Amino acid sequence: MSDHRRRPNPGGEQPPGGRAAGQRPSGYGPLDGAPSRSRPTGMRETAQQPRLTRAEMRKQSQKSGAPSGPPAGPGGGRGGGNGGGKGPGKKRFIDYPRYGKSGIRRWLPSWKLILTTFLIFFGSGVAAVGVAYAMTPIPKLNDLLKEQNNIYYWADGSEMTRKGATNRQVVPLDNISEPAQKAVVAAENETFWNDHGIDPKGIARAVYKMATGGSTQGGSTISQQYVKNAYLNQDQTVSRKFKEIFITLKINQQKSKQDILEGYLNTSWFGRGATGIQAAAQAYYGVDAKDINICQGAMLAGLLKGATYYDPTVSDSNRKNMQERWNYVLSRMVVTKAITQADRDKCGATFPEPIKKKAPANMNGEVSYLVDLADKYLAAKDPTITQASIDKGGYLIYTTFQKDKVAELKKAVDDVKSENLHPDTSDKDKYVQVGAASVVPGDGAIVAIYGGDGVENGHYTDNADTVGIPVGSTFKPFVLATAMQTGVLTKTGSDGNPVKISINSLYNANNMSQIYKADGSPAIGDHGELYHQKNDDDNMPGAVTLKTAMQYSYNVPFVQLGQDVGGSNVEKMAINLGLRKDSLAPNTSLTYPLGTSTPSAIRMASAYSVFAARGQQVEPYSVTKVLYQGVEKPAFNRPKNATKTVLEQPIADNITDVLQNVAENGTGKKGTKDLGRPVAGKTGTTDAGTSAWWVGYTPQLATSVGMWREEPGKPGLLSLVGTAGQTTIHGGDFPTEIFTRYMKVALADQKALDFPTSDITGTEVDSKQAPPPSPSAAPSASASASASASASSAPSPSTSSSRTSEPSNSPAPTESCFFGPLCSSPSPSRSKPPRPGKSSSPPNPSSSPTDGGAANQVAGN
Repeated sequence: MSDHRRRPNPGGEQPPGGRAAGQRPSGYGPLDGAPSRSRPTGMRETAQQPRLTRAEMRKQSQKSGAPSGPPAGPGGGRGGGNGGGKGPGKKRFIDYPRYGKSGIRRWLPSWKLILTTFLIFFGSGVAAVGVAYAMTPIPKLNDLLKEQNNIYYWADGSEMTRKGATNRQVVPLDNISEPAQKAVVAAENETFWNDHGIDPKGIARAVYKMATGGSTQGGSTISQQYVKNAYLNQDQTVSRKFKEIFITLKINQQKSKQDILEGYLNTSWFGRGATGIQAAAQAYYGVDAKDINICQGAMLAGLLKGATYYDPTVSDSNRKNMQERWNYVLSRMVVTKAITQADRDKCGATFPEPIKKKAPANMNGEVSYLVDLADKYLAAKDPTITQASIDKGGYLIYTTFQKDKVAELKKAVDDVKSENLHPDTSDKDKYVQVGAASVVPGDGAIVAIYGGDGVENGHYTDNADTVGIPVGSTFKPFVLATAMQTGVLTKTGSDGNPVKISINSLYNANNMSQIYKADGSPAIGDHGELYHQKNDDDNMPGAVTLKTAMQYSYNVPFVQLGQDVGGSNVEKMAINLGLRKDSLAPNTSLTYPLGTSTPSAIRMASAYSVFAARGQQVEPYSVTKVLYQGVEKPAFNRPKNATKTVLEQPIADNITDVLQNVAENGTGKKGTKDLGRPVAGKTGTTDAGTSAWWVGYTPQLATSVGMWREEPGKPGLLSLVGTAGQTTIHGGDFPTEIFTRYMKVALADQKALDFPTSDITGTEVDSKQAPPPSPSAAPSASASASASASASSAPSPSTSSSRTSEPSNSPAPTESCFFGPLCSSPSPSRSKPPRPGKSSSPPNPSSSPTDGGAANQVAGN
C-alpha cells in the first residue's frame, strides 16, 4: 500500500503496528539495541495498522542488511529464514551463487551473467588475436639457394654418399606456361584469385587434428602453402599454424596474387628431388616450365598433393593414383572454366608419360636403394620428416648398413646371375629379379640388402623392400609355430584349452589327400567340390611327423594343420613375428599355409630372425642416429624395451631344429652344404613357378633371398620355368646358392656357433585321418620294394624328372613305420579310423584341388 493511500492518524501518534521515527517494522528485530515490539499473537492488521509496501520493505532490508521479502510472522521469524538474524548481506558484483535464490536456482547462472561472461571472453579473444596479429612479424624470406646436402653414413661411421636438393631454378611467372598455372590453381585452390589467403574451414580442421593428435590435414590455400614453404618450416604444430595464418593475412595484403603464385610455384616440392616447377618440368619431361602443355601441367599439379604417392614411375600403385589424380585435375579445370571441354578432349585418355629418372653417379649400384630405405625409415619414425623436407637437405643420417656385407651380397647375386643367365640369347633369362636382405637376430639391424641392378640400369624399385611376390613354403614354419604355441582346435587338453602339439605329431602326407575342417567336416573348394590338396610330387608317404613334412616340404600336412589350428591364429602369429597385415593373403583360404602371402625380403628375414633369437622379436631398422642442422632427433634413440618375446623359447628352439634338418637333409641341402657352419632355413617355390625363395639363418645373421621374373613397366609375374635352361626353378636352387655364397663370406670373420639344443616340447598328436603308406605309392619300384621289405630301411630316391632338387629328390620318410606291422603289410582293418566322410583308401588320382585360383598356385617346397 503506497503512502498516499494510507489513512491519516489524527492524534499524530504512531498506531499499533505503525512506524515511529527510527523504528524498524515489526518482525525484523530490534533497532539500535531497542527491544523488539511485535504484535500480539492473533492480532489482525487493520486500516489503523497499515502494512509496509514491498518497495518499502526492500529498501528497509537493504539498509539493515536483512533479506528482502514479506515481514516475518509472529515471533519475529522469517519463513525459511534465520529466525530474525542478519541475512546474506548486500548483493555482490558477480551475483553467483545467485542472491536470494535457493535450491537449484541458486546455482543456475542468470542470462545476464551468461551474456556478460560471453562478451568478456569474446572481447578478450578478439583483443588477443588482434595483439598476436600485430606482434607477428613477417620473417625474413628463407634463403632457398643455401640448402644443404644430406650426408649418409655406413654403420662404421664412414661416409656412404651425399644427396641434396640442388635441383632448383627460380623463374618469373611469365616463364611458366598458362596451362601449368591454371592446373595448379584448379588442383590446389580454386578460389585463389578471390579469397583473402586463408580457408577458415580448412584451418579449423587442421588445428583440431593437430590438437587431438590425429593425422595432419590438408586444405591450406596456395597463399598459406607459399608462406609455409618460404617463411616457415614444415612442423605440424598448433602454434606454427596460427603463425602461418597471421603471416598469410599480412602477405595477402602486401603482395599481389601474381607474386604469391609465382613464389608458390618456385618453392613447392614436386618429387624427384625437384623444388620449383622449372626443375620439375626438366625432371619429368625434359622441357622448360614455359613449354608445359595442359596434359603435362595437370600431371605436375597432381604431384603437389604428395609426390611420394603420386610419382607414376615409383610403383604401380603410384601410377594408378596419379592417373586418377590427373583425370580429376583436368575435370576441375573444365568445371572452373580454366580450359574448355575441347581442350580437355585433346588429352583424351593418354597419360603423359614422364621420362626416365636420372640419378647422379654417386647413387649408382645399391646406394640408391639404401638411401631410399633410410629415407622411408626417417619418415616412418618421425612424422615431421617428410620426403620434401629430406630433399631440402640438412640431415646427417647414420645407417645400419655394413659396407662390406652390402658389397658381398651384391657380388653373390651378380655372380650367380652371370654364371647361369644369358638374357642376350634366351628370352627366359630376361627380366629375372632378385631381392635379398640380412637382419641381425635379436637386434633388428638391417646390415645388407640387394635391391636390384641399380638406377643406372633403369631399375628404380627396391626389390628387398617390395611386396607382391608369393613366399611359398617359407610360410610353413609360421603355421607350425602357431600349432605349437596356440594349439590345435581338434584336440582339447585337461585344462580345456587347445592342445599344443609337438614336431613329432603325425599327419597324412599322401598326394591329393582330402582336407577337413577343424570340426571334422570336409573342406569345400571354391567350386563346391570336396577339396583335395596336391604335393609337389606324386609320392604317397602316408603318415609322417611334422618335422619330416617340413624336411620334404609336403603340402598336405600343412594345409590340414592350417585348418586344425585356424587361419586367424596363423595370421596373428605371422604378425607377431613381424610380417605386416597388408602383405598377408586372406587367412580363410585353404592354401593360406602354403605361402600365398607376399611380404618383402626384409620382413621375411626379420621374421626368421625370431627363431634364431629364441623367440625374441624386434622391428627391423636401418637408421641409428639423425642430426638436423646439428641437433639430434630424439625419435631415433632406440628404446630399451625394443625387444619383445613373441614365441616361447623351447618352441623357437624346436622350430630351429626342424629348419636345421631342412638345411642339412631336406630341400635346402643342395645350397647350404658348403657353408661350413650350422644353418637353418626353408625353401619356398610356387606351383606355377612364378617365384622361388630361401630364408635361412645362423645364430648371428638371418638372410632371405627371393627370385622372380617381371618385365619393368608391365605388372604381373612371369614364369621361371625354362630360366637358365632348367625345367623348373626351386628355392633350393639359385636362391639357396646366393644365400650360401654370401653368408660364407659375410661370416668369415665370425666364429661358427651351434644352435641351442632343446627337448621336444608339446604333445604328440595323431591327426586321425592319415592312412598307412601304400607300397604302390612309393616314388619308384625299388623304393616300393624297400618300403615293404623292412620298416627300418628308407625307400630309394624318386626317379621323377619333374623336380630337380626338392621333394621329388628326397627319399620317402621312415615315419610311416610308426604304424608298426602296417609298414610291411598294410591292412584296412588295422588302419587309423578316417575323419567323417573320409575313405581310408588313397584318394582318386583324378581328383583336383578346387580352391579357386589360389588352390594350386602355391604347392611350395
